[in-house]
Amino acid sequence: MSKLIISVSGLRGIVGETLTPEVACRFVASYSAALPPGPIVVGRDGRTTGPMLAGAIMSALNACGRDVIDAGVAATPTIGVLVRERSAAGAVQISASHNPPPYNGIKLFGSSGRVLDAESGAKIRDGYFDGRAAWCAYDKIAETTADSDPHAAHLDKVLATIDVDLVRGKAFSVLIDSNHGAGGLLGKRLLEALGCDVEAVGAEPTGVFAHVPEPTAENLTGIASRVADGSCAVGFCQDPDADRLALIDETGRYIGEEATLALCVTRAMMVGRTGGPIVINGATSSMSAMVAKQHGVETLRSAVGEANVADMMIANKAAYGGEGNGGPIDPDVGYVRDSFVGMAQVLDLMARTGKPLSQLADELPKMAIHKDKAEIEVEELPAIFKRLQEHFHDADAQTGDGLRLQWGDSWLLVRGSNTEPIVRMIAEAETQEKAKSLCDAAAGLLNA
Repeated sequence: MSKLIISVSGLRGIVGETLTPEVACRFVASYSAALPPGPIVVGRDGRTTGPMLAGAIMSALNACGRDVIDAGVAATPTIGVLVRERSAAGAVQISASHNPPPYNGIKLFGSSGRVLDAESGAKIRDGYFDGRAAWCAYDKIAETTADSDPHAAHLDKVLATIDVDLVRGKAFSVLIDSNHGAGGLLGKRLLEALGCDVEAVGAEPTGVFAHVPEPTAENLTGIASRVADGSCAVGFCQDPDADRLALIDETGRYIGEEATLALCVTRAMMVGRTGGPIVINGATSSMSAMVAKQHGVETLRSAVGEANVADMMIANKAAYGGEGNGGPIDPDVGYVRDSFVGMAQVLDLMARTGKPLSQLADELPKMAIHKDKAEIEVEELPAIFKRLQEHFHDADAQTGDGLRLQWGDSWLLVRGSNTEPIVRMIAEAETQEKAKSLCDAAAGLLNA
């Protein structure tokens, strides 16, 4: 039985084992007790267990005296926008992101429409363990109201960041693979608003994934073939809650998630978004930093995690940011990773330059990144980090967010996941072989 994973941004577990309706109700009761007055938005991705958990969570919030705005199936970044549009006190998004079907989870938002910061999230986590709740009397039970169109405001904000007429004039042929998650509802609507000829794959949010949900190269081989065979200009591939975006070019080549952010930064620099730094996390490719440097823009690196990126962006009035897992963050839309921002702005970049996606990707700075993972309990991490530092004694070592080792332009990050009982190994170097060798060497030391 996998452990329930509780972090400052929410929780994740296996439904019926570690994540039960009772756990969900207790967790959101602690959340409600920590919020200022106001309604709470509840949304979910397409997972089959979503309706059950949504029912339990909305009932628990009503029992705490909270009016609930039911957004139904909606992407995680959409929920962030909706919080602000509806003047809500916060939001609960029910999703396990890229985890397999047995999993589901809860992600918490504050009233500013972003994922909770570490301090706020820690209070709610502690309140859950302490059994903190604010159940109300029978005559204070609140109500749930369905939102008639939870996607409209998000659509408008994304469109406002680009030259819509220019993109429409190109009439791009595109494929979007939402893999039966939450992304298809707004994704198809957005692309059609941009005048695209859209082939929508897995648009229905049934939660019955057609392939492994993480949008990696090995999971998207069939989609890549469809992009090339269909003469599409680009393939857009979302994870189940649609905050991450992987790209496939017109030849059927997997461009990947790291390039999503680098291309969005390229486009941001092109349109003059240079009035502040960009922020990426310690596991994100240096490609985005190299692009920003070409335009005289500073890059700041935060700890891994969307909340950490958002904190640093807000504190430093960043012009742009994001994470290398395919999650651009545009402050003009919201401080949430956003696949829809990625789709619109990549199309805008293609329209502005007149270049195919393959050429734009080839023009990015050349770095190779390799990722690996292994099942490790969190208690083992300190000893693992010590062995790694002793072995890689020639590296500049930084701790605080796992262990980051730097050699010139090459780096290796080893850190425990916040959402799974695993350790992630991420390396970047001038060649794929060198990056892989760094990860392989780290993996060999895990159980030494």
